[in-house]
Amino acid sequence: MAKKTGNTKNFFIMSIGFMIFLVVISVSFFSFIFRGEEQVMVPDVQRKEITEALVKLQEKELWPRIQLRQTQSLQDKGYVLEQKPKAGTFVKAGRQIDLVVSQGPIRHHVENYIGRKIEDVQKDLVSFTDALGNSLLTIKEPIIYEFSTEISGTILRQKPEAAIEIFGPTSMEFIVSRGQDITLKTVPQFTGLKLDAALDLIGKTGIAFNFRLEANEQGEIVVSQNPQEGENISADTVVNLVLSPPTDLKEDEVFKLFTHNTVRFQNPLPLRLEAETPEGEKKLLLAVDFSGGAITVPYRLPVNSILILSIMNREIYRETVWQ
Repeated sequence: MAKKTGNTKNFFIMSIGFMIFLVVISVSFFSFIFRGEEQVMVPDVQRKEITEALVKLQEKELWPRIQLRQTQSLQDKGYVLEQKPKAGTFVKAGRQIDLVVSQGPIRHHVENYIGRKIEDVQKDLVSFTDALGNSLLTIKEPIIYEFSTEISGTILRQKPEAAIEIFGPTSMEFIVSRGQDITLKTVPQFTGLKLDAALDLIGKTGIAFNFRLEANEQGEIVVSQNPQEGENISADTVVNLVLSPPTDLKEDEVFKLFTHNTVRFQNPLPLRLEAETPEGEKKLLLAVDFSGGAITVPYRLPVNSILILSIMNREIYRETVWQ
């Protein structure tokens, strides 16, 4: 009987021990589960450098999943552009946080286009794109042309130059050959002409010209020219004309030099400089086939008149005449 009682006591003790063991295991398990479900607040890592962002996530026991994205700015490279979930969101510790990180622009090198035909380069640049399909190189319009011994349409100079690194969309500037200027012009006589007659002769001959004002008692006439009358010159040679101001200028009139710069054109284009007086009267000052570049035209007009410059009947510039 004593033996049976001892066995019962041992069984009871073992049962109590086993139950305590189960309680300890359960408490440990639930403690682990509870800790795994700990809520943490997602830090703000946008616009931060990636290494700093990773440190902040690690401090919160959060893990990054990184996606790289090309951007146009070199300054963005290595910085977090976007994050998900957003900053301030409460999530479980151990959660993955999606980060979009800039890899900056992809570097490209400009090719050497000098010596090539502009038409061929225009075709090539259509396919010069980045990973997103955006055009990297475009041609600045209008293209500048100048006379050269090279075949017409040949690229003479370029900007940016060959081998220059570019990191995004870039506009190429080209200087292109117009071919050789084999047409010579004979310089007409400008010396001694009144202003209106000189401008009319320029319009008829298409001579490239440049005016300079110089005081002289003769009043509003061309007092000198260079090259001289009768010389043979190429079409792009500029004839420099010195004009004396008028001696009978009225109180409400001004006599000045209109100046403006345009790009060079492949072929001369019709240019007009007109004036509109305060009373609404319109006056044509100059009409000429113009190859582009600097234009200088003397004028005598009432104060508050408006000067209007147009090329191919399209206005490109206007200004008001001041005292």
